[in-house]
Amino acid sequence: MKHAAGGFISDNCTFHSLDAALLSKNPVFSCGDEDLDDFFLNNSENYNRQLLGKSFCYCLKEKPETIVCAFTLSNSSVDVKNLPNSRRKKLTEYIPFEKRMKNYPSVLIGRLGVNEKFKGKGIGTELIANVIKPWFSNFQIGCRYITVDAYNNEPTRKFYENNGFSYIFSTEQQEKEYIGIPENNTLKTRLMYFDLILLSNK
Repeated sequence: MKHAAGGFISDNCTFHSLDAALLSKNPVFSCGDEDLDDFFLNNSENYNRQLLGKSFCYCLKEKPETIVCAFTLSNSSVDVKNLPNSRRKKLTEYIPFEKRMKNYPSVLIGRLGVNEKFKGKGIGTELIANVIKPWFSNFQIGCRYITVDAYNNEPTRKFYENNGFSYIFSTEQQEKEYIGIPENNTLKTRLMYFDLILLSNK
């Protein structure tokens, strides 16, 4: 995967598919989140085999057994036909023919984690800004949005906000109603998106 130079992973890492063979050499990868660690170490290979999501990673050039960051991508779509009118207008504000389509092609960031030993180096931001966004904005098939079910905690939400992502729903209550979660239940994730047309308009 090509990406711009000048960041930690660009200068110090190599790109790989995250598979069972690689994981067997990197059994201690941890991003400090139990759910993420369990997925990458125990479930990512099953997703690969079932074609549900493809996982990738960057490893240190000098120590290729060390995974610096990992992420999982899958094809998805943004369904706008059932969104509240205000949110539908917000999501499609840069699409002049929005009434012609009920949903739009997207790629989903299923998981994204940075090795806790390398946090504080801007790796997550570099990954999104210099790798994922350019890759899909220049992809050979149509892909309008990058979407993510971001963990509903302040650090994660702020991370995606700072990387240009917006909320598909303006409030948690609105999102609960859309996906059918009872009002008193906790919303564990927030649906967010980035419109790739913003890159081509720069």
